[in-house]
Amino acid sequence: MLFDINQKERALFNLLGQTADELNYKAFVIGGYVRDRLLARPSKDVDVVCLGSGIELALHFASKLTPRPKVTTFKRFGTAMLRYKNMEIEFVGARKESYRSDSRKPTVEDGSLEDDQNRRDLTINALAVSLNKNNFGEIVDPFNGLIDLENKLLRTPLEPGRTFSDDPLRMMRTIRFMTQLDFKIHPETLEAIKKNRQRIKIISQERITTELEKMLASPVPSIGFKVLFDTGLLEIIFPELANLHGVDIKRGKGHKDNFYHTLQVVDNICASTNDIWLRWAAMLHDIAKPPTKRFEPNHGWTFHGHEVLGAKMVPGIFKKLRLPLDSKMKYVQKLVRLHLRPIGLTKENITDSAIRRLLFDAGNDIDDLLTLCKADITSKNANKVKRYLENYEMVKERLVEVEEKDHLRNWQPPISGEQIMEIFGIPPSREVGIIKNAIREAILDGAIENNYDSAYTFMLTKGAEIGIEVNVK
Repeated sequence: MLFDINQKERALFNLLGQTADELNYKAFVIGGYVRDRLLARPSKDVDVVCLGSGIELALHFASKLTPRPKVTTFKRFGTAMLRYKNMEIEFVGARKESYRSDSRKPTVEDGSLEDDQNRRDLTINALAVSLNKNNFGEIVDPFNGLIDLENKLLRTPLEPGRTFSDDPLRMMRTIRFMTQLDFKIHPETLEAIKKNRQRIKIISQERITTELEKMLASPVPSIGFKVLFDTGLLEIIFPELANLHGVDIKRGKGHKDNFYHTLQVVDNICASTNDIWLRWAAMLHDIAKPPTKRFEPNHGWTFHGHEVLGAKMVPGIFKKLRLPLDSKMKYVQKLVRLHLRPIGLTKENITDSAIRRLLFDAGNDIDDLLTLCKADITSKNANKVKRYLENYEMVKERLVEVEEKDHLRNWQPPISGEQIMEIFGIPPSREVGIIKNAIREAILDGAIENNYDSAYTFMLTKGAEIGIEVNVK
């Protein structure tokens, strides 16, 4: 069978093959590019394996391109990489690998194409396409990867226990491809993941988190996270999420399974945003429910304060997962802390003051908070969902009304602390904070308008109350 290389890229691959022929190398495109093209998915990353020096092939190939691209070489690994137009091409010599039980770093030696295909994680990633002139476009498929593509099946090229034991990250990759492609995992392969799950402990956290984020970036992340849980991997790599699983029943009263609820919220939010940090907020919004779970005889199960404790847990989770401890983390933390507030407003007579406080606390993230809040509406009771959605729309309308009137999004005080000190002629002190907070509360309560003149008049009154007079020069 011949691989259908599209017209736009055919000239580039012909040149690659010509260069390999000049060096008397056999060269192949292998892995993800072949898989994705056969699935009609876009792909810009090209892996080239040759029977020879990958670095030498890359340098000779680059010399034929205009403009000539820079070749980045990694002599220790025998690899090279260049970018040309919108493609990233990586070159490597065919390799044979062997592993020790305590490491995923293999001993590498030169090998054949068959050796190189043997070391691949999945049959669909072991497909190779010849670039040489005498058999250009011919697909080399020793493990029936084409049939697995057709059947939407994920299998390892070799015995799965050996494949996963050698490099345990392949377990995460298999589940990630399942999530991205909506494929099934072969039963024998799935069982091997369960048996080898403890081996994941030798993998660096950064590599694990990369796979988690690729699953989270997929259209329906729950596909992969459910398999991570079922295989026992999730309990090892993300125990806080796994701990959400389960339903306790006491005196005939139970609660929803917060693990599957969380995955539903994540799927819901993925339908409306590609923002990975908003997706992380959805994943972590109920993360503190296990430690806050209590049974109240007259009420049932409660999770009071889980939003506050959850926000406190976010930095620790980000640190452990090697996620950035910067504004992204604070953004997720804020959404976790506030996620109950919008719908919570419907449980009382919704006042402008309550709306103002939500706008003040959420700032420019109010729209993302509302997106999270809507995604959090999950129930098998259609009437309950309808009622919650109606409440959500009501709160959303009130937020728009109050924002248009009071302009509290990303609020800044109309009078600063520096101005208070200058007007009253006082140094930094407790009194400055009292006046500044009083102005903010008065605006949020609707006692004064959100402008300088109203705040100035109120400030003078408040100053007199605490015994401070205006500085007269």
